[in-house]
Amino acid sequence: MTTDHDPVLYAVADGIATLTLNRPRRRNAFTLEMIDDWAAALRTAGADPDVRVIVITGAGQGFCAGVDMDTLLAVEDTPLAQKNLLHLTIHQVARAIEEVDKPVIAAVNGDATGAGLDMALMCDMRFTARSARLAESYIRLGLVPGDGGCWYLPRLVGQAKALELLLSGEFVDAEEALRIGMVNRVYDDERLLDETYAFAAKLAANPALPMGIIKRTVRAGERLDVRTSLDLISSHMAVVMSTDDARKSMAAFRDGVVGPKKR
Repeated sequence: MTTDHDPVLYAVADGIATLTLNRPRRRNAFTLEMIDDWAAALRTAGADPDVRVIVITGAGQGFCAGVDMDTLLAVEDTPLAQKNLLHLTIHQVARAIEEVDKPVIAAVNGDATGAGLDMALMCDMRFTARSARLAESYIRLGLVPGDGGCWYLPRLVGQAKALELLLSGEFVDAEEALRIGMVNRVYDDERLLDETYAFAAKLAANPALPMGIIKRTVRAGERLDVRTSLDLISSHMAVVMSTDDARKSMAAFRDGVVGPKKR
């Protein structure tokens, strides 16, 4: 059970799990405790058969301002301690999103900067408030992107545009982020969550197995050649076609119950 004092709020309704980053006074900058709760909530949602879709958003006016600087500066000043902060703690969220076979949508309700933007980029989709601004702001602090920005961003916007944003640290508004492919959709601020949940509800109505396999195959395809990917999907298809959901859906399509009507 979560309370308003928890750094991550967790709720499930109508097949949709919502994770709300809950440090609005710090623009949802994350602490180590918050990262642990964030990753644990993702794993809980992933294991819950009643959850079909996961939405991540922020409390207050911001999505996430990255790592809380007090947390960062409190870490022992050795290369190993700094590496472990990232690899063993902060990167838990990226690994959890990679492992969960359910769609993860970031509802970016406000500014997302540094690792906060990386946390949105690692989600499967990003729906963004019109007022939100996005920035890979590490370079302004003399740092390198520590939470996957150098991997995720080029795959969304291309290498040249990614380097422009990573090396400059410049802010991108929501409309520009949509134009370059960084986000999927932009909505007026007051409509963001309603529109996100409406889309999530459409996904939640789909059968879980093929959705999970589609996500897994797309993610794996980033590391596979086309021949291996085709071989993989042929095996997945054989499994999916053996399920009752698929057999009933295909029979309904054949009989004109769903899909294009027969002439």
